[in-house]
Amino acid sequence: MEWTLEGTVRNALWICGGQWAGKTTVAGILVDRLGVTHYHYDFHAARGHEDRRVAARARRGEYHGETDWESVWIGPTPAEMAATVLADFPERFQWVLDDLRGIVSPRPVLVDGWGCRPELVAAVTDPARMVVMVPTDEWRLKQAARLPRAMAVGHQVSDPELASRNRIERDRLLALDAVERAREWDVPVIEVDGTRPAEAIADEVANHFRPFLAAV
Repeated sequence: MEWTLEGTVRNALWICGGQWAGKTTVAGILVDRLGVTHYHYDFHAARGHEDRRVAARARRGEYHGETDWESVWIGPTPAEMAATVLADFPERFQWVLDDLRGIVSPRPVLVDGWGCRPELVAAVTDPARMVVMVPTDEWRLKQAARLPRAMAVGHQVSDPELASRNRIERDRLLALDAVERAREWDVPVIEVDGTRPAEAIADEVANHFRPFLAAV
């Protein structure tokens, strides 16, 4: 495969969807099985992309020092929080594309992350190269109870319990939006309820991606 700046983007495989569905776990299994290169959205979003976000806000005159986390986790409703996140994703997705253009690999790059929304991916490549994983409501709550990082917001706020509830509801709304967008593009949705091991879900994802790996 001849490498070009856009070739890495077009040939990527995408695991999109909601928080706490096991996207990264499945991606790790597929990296071991298929020998693909892994791009982990959350890692980059929390580091280099965060710096770019702050710089972009400063250029627009929107950044005035430290973030007021009360206004992020306590003030708005979960629906307002979800709308803010969705409005932020397109700009951040451009930074994902920048990262991918800098990767040279003889195998497709496997991208996983909640910010890789179906409508954004479909704008740059064949939507058939994507799957969407979302947790059921019951599994999301079980994950929140089992994983401290799933409930904690990670910032000092006046009411941590309210902030955690807001986060869980926000994530539910974002997952619903991912499913709706996936259906618009005829992208398969894998609902994760905790009854199947990650290996079995990886089997399903691998079968969907197999046509795009056969020619590599």
